[in-house]
Amino acid sequence: MLSPSRPVLRVDGGVYALERALQRRGFAVVAGADEAGRGACAGPLVAAAVVLPDGKRAEIEGLTDSKLLTPATRDRIFEVVRATAVAYAVVVIEPDEIDRRGLHVCNVAAMRRALAALTARPAYVLTDGFPVDGLGVPNLAVWKGDQVAACVAAASVLAKVSRDRIMTQLDMVYPQYGFALHKGYSTAEHQAALEEHGPSPVHRRSYQNVARAERGRNGTRGVAELTASTGLRG
Repeated sequence: MLSPSRPVLRVDGGVYALERALQRRGFAVVAGADEAGRGACAGPLVAAAVVLPDGKRAEIEGLTDSKLLTPATRDRIFEVVRATAVAYAVVVIEPDEIDRRGLHVCNVAAMRRALAALTARPAYVLTDGFPVDGLGVPNLAVWKGDQVAACVAAASVLAKVSRDRIMTQLDMVYPQYGFALHKGYSTAEHQAALEEHGPSPVHRRSYQNVARAERGRNGTRGVAELTASTGLRG
């Protein structure tokens, strides 16, 4: 673990400062992990883990939290990370596993699986927001880690771009929901489509808005079927 002494980070070190500090302390291989899709009510949860090369010349221009980047910049950085990373891994957790095990359990499990899949064993792990136990190496959960640690930012880009592409593919299967536009998050347009069509197989039924839409859909269907069977009219 980090020792208690204070002078760890350089003020001008930017997003690479934390990794450089760890490397100066002997942790040569620093991995970062992050997820995308935690707040969505449809589609998978996607986690990624990344080990970046060290050295000033290997730094990626514009690297930061994927949510702060334009789609074009995310796509560019996505390709740079995949081409230059020492190691990276992406893990997809399907909606039915989220419903069965719970979101937080799946969130931690996804990052753990991604880290375990790295071909380079990390000496130290940085995660965004949530601690991940059972890694067997020192690790630190960093608040807004995707804005202050390069390897976590890189993982956030891999996770988000991978998930966005999955949601765009799902839009072709379930075009009535608009997944390509909102990526499964609970926008007003998504909620309206959910209430009109009911949940799809890729909606997370453990989420209240999805469960509510399913109950409403089933209730409306039940009234319609009863009306048809009795010959009654409204």
